[in-house]
Amino acid sequence: MRVLVAPDSFGGTLSAPEAARAIAEGWQRHAPDDVLTTAAMSDGGPGFVDVLHAALGGELVVEVVRGPLSAAVPVTVLAVGDTTYVESAQACGLHLDDVRDPLHATTFGVGDVIARSIDVGARRIVVGLGGSATNDGGAGLLAALGATADVPLDAGPTGLAGVTRVDLARALARVQGVELVIASDVDVPLLGMFGATKTFGPQKGLTDDQIISVDGVLDRFVAATCGSTPAERRLADAKGAGAAGGLGFALMLLGGTRVSGIDLVADLVGLTAQSAQHDLVVTGEGTYDFSSRAGKVVYGVAAVAAAAARPCIVLAGQVEVGSREMRAMGVEAAYGVTSYISLEASMAAPAQHLSDLAERVARTWSPQHQD
Repeated sequence: MRVLVAPDSFGGTLSAPEAARAIAEGWQRHAPDDVLTTAAMSDGGPGFVDVLHAALGGELVVEVVRGPLSAAVPVTVLAVGDTTYVESAQACGLHLDDVRDPLHATTFGVGDVIARSIDVGARRIVVGLGGSATNDGGAGLLAALGATADVPLDAGPTGLAGVTRVDLARALARVQGVELVIASDVDVPLLGMFGATKTFGPQKGLTDDQIISVDGVLDRFVAATCGSTPAERRLADAKGAGAAGGLGFALMLLGGTRVSGIDLVADLVGLTAQSAQHDLVVTGEGTYDFSSRAGKVVYGVAAVAAAAARPCIVLAGQVEVGSREMRAMGVEAAYGVTSYISLEASMAAPAQHLSDLAERVARTWSPQHQD
């Protein structure tokens, strides 16, 4: 039996390559004759650069930039020819600070990385969006590229309060002649009931009252950058404008084009061809829940497997969807580590327990090897 193992990272506990290795090792403990291929995946969030480096090669370059709450952070970018791949989570991710302060967190570091990439000759920059601690509408990114305003652009949504004027001229000149590609894990708009603040603000630390306030600030930011008429503000409603707390919106202001992160990665790693060459596709993530359908790795891998007429199963830390919902996502079955042990125990040794889960699952899906 040929098995393709193509998981996402597991919520800060395992990188996608680590998760793939753990699954493969556990599977082969039960089914040593099965042929396993690992293809670590990303949807644009954490792990984006590592996954693409494994698939494409290229040169890794480390830049030290301003993090979401001002402390310096290292960011690794991947240069392949004149294309540079940037993982925004490395510059403004939730994992960078113990304290969550979305009212002051900035995306300045992401813009700084883009500026430095342009300085060394990048003509195409692909920015992976996901896992951010920020909700500043990408104002910090614009500031790093030269935009100015009548308020600080690099102090989070608190700094944007009262904004009436934003001048993008210098930022637009900075990226002139450079193709910007936005690889996002979600397609939410910037504002409103289904926008960035309402959807992802709580996980970043915003209270209900702050969500209303911050969305109002971003609404005024849109008016200052685009205009006040519905036609002028249309960019804020575009799919992916709300990705990474509005980084998608800022990159669109600069002419960026949004693509599905998982589709881009799947294409670059040759997932379609690999799926067709295997009998079973195994994917996974930390928590398999309803949000997995919104441009995430599991949904994307399952869609590719279905197109190749191959069954797809999910191994996760936690499974929070029922069989009907997973079938709607193209998933045959899902298995969670926490079905067998406590969440605390699973977090203590994530690779070991994921590997043990894979060994259990192999008994069902590779029955010719039953003991």
